[in-house]
Amino acid sequence: MAYIDGFVIAVPTANKQQFIEHAELGDSVFLDLGARRILECWGDDVPAGKLTDFHKAVQARDDETVVFSWIEWPDKATRDAAMQKLRSSDFDDERMDPAKNPMPFDGRRLLLGGFTPIVTMTK
Repeated sequence: MAYIDGFVIAVPTANKQQFIEHAELGDSVFLDLGARRILECWGDDVPAGKLTDFHKAVQARDDETVVFSWIEWPDKATRDAAMQKLRSSDFDDERMDPAKNPMPFDGRRLLLGGFTPIVTMTK
């Protein structure tokens, strides 16, 4: 069964192209480690909520855009093996080196989590 890692990030709007380049390089690592699909989605209709919303969740400022992303894995075991490899002290891939592929956003405000799909519909 598929497994999903989801992310919500506040990215400075002026850094959109930098974000795309960062994602294209960094996301390729996840594909090499077994991910089936990755989507990086630039917010263009993200409404303000009364109690909470995506903007509040990541403390997005007026000059930032909310990005919603996910990685689709074939199963949790593949995802867990990939994460273990990424965290390994002997993992050395310059695509993940912050000096060579710096994050164009404040990583402290990144929300992330792993999810097991419970309803899937396709057409």
